[in-house]
Amino acid sequence: MRVKIIFIVIMSIILFLSIAYSEQNFGAENIILEGGESGEVPFPHKMHQDTLKDCNICHELFGQEIGSIEQLKVEDRLKAKQIMNTQCLKCHRDTKKAGEASGPISCAACHTK
Repeated sequence: MRVKIIFIVIMSIILFLSIAYSEQNFGAENIILEGGESGEVPFPHKMHQDTLKDCNICHELFGQEIGSIEQLKVEDRLKAKQIMNTQCLKCHRDTKKAGEASGPISCAACHTK
């Protein structure tokens, strides 16, 4: 009897966690980032989530709310974009050097007019 109760409790916890995980909002599949004079940056958000597996790689710098970058003060927005450009390009270049499929490594390849 005790084993049955423990089993039911464990299964209930697993069920609860799987439901909670499946209902989380992981953001849009694709996002358009404001890219200044160089043009907008289409950003494949879901692909980055699937590849990186760690949201904090980017969201340590930027909030997860829609428009969080645009809501920053101008000087903070410029600093954030510089950090993002550096971080994104480094990751893309490192991935390419490792012989894996990578994202764009030039400004024009990301920014669209």
